[in-house]
Amino acid sequence: MDVSEQTFEAEVIERSRELPVVVDFWADWCEPCKMLAPVLERETEERAGKIELAKVDIDANPALAQQYGIRSIPAVKAFHDGRVVSEFVGVLSPQSVASFLDALLEPGEGTRLLEELSSSGEFPEILGPLAEGDYERALEWLLGRAAEVPGDEQERIRQVMVAIFQELGQDHPTSSAYRRRLATTLY
Repeated sequence: MDVSEQTFEAEVIERSRELPVVVDFWADWCEPCKMLAPVLERETEERAGKIELAKVDIDANPALAQQYGIRSIPAVKAFHDGRVVSEFVGVLSPQSVASFLDALLEPGEGTRLLEELSSSGEFPEILGPLAEGDYERALEWLLGRAAEVPGDEQERIRQVMVAIFQELGQDHPTSSAYRRRLATTLY
């Protein structure tokens, strides 16, 4: 689907809260864009209902190109939960495009962490908050625990907190705040 500056919020950002949306930033004069487009279309069609493809003509939508730092095309950005989670620039082989898309369908770091902690029985106090998406409550408990335990357990707590930061995104305000607090606690 073609999206514009007017429809981007609804068709990409909001839609990415339901499933990954891959955005192809292109222009009509760009020959590499014309080479990549059919590959992206075919590979996303093979994953219909799991991933959506949106196309942004950078000449018709310069504000979007500027907002997302498009300096070279084709540029492809994958959105999930309203933020960019993966990207590439240039033409990739069909196999590389398939791998890029398949990686978007794998469970997120938070899901993997929840499964790992559930099966190991480790840190049962944060399972509820993680399942509810209350990352701040889980991080607060972990941070309090890190201040009380020896180095080996501190390292495991650090690993779990870093996994939560990855799930939220490194630029998320909660990640930034707790990353600083964790560093202060550990070092």
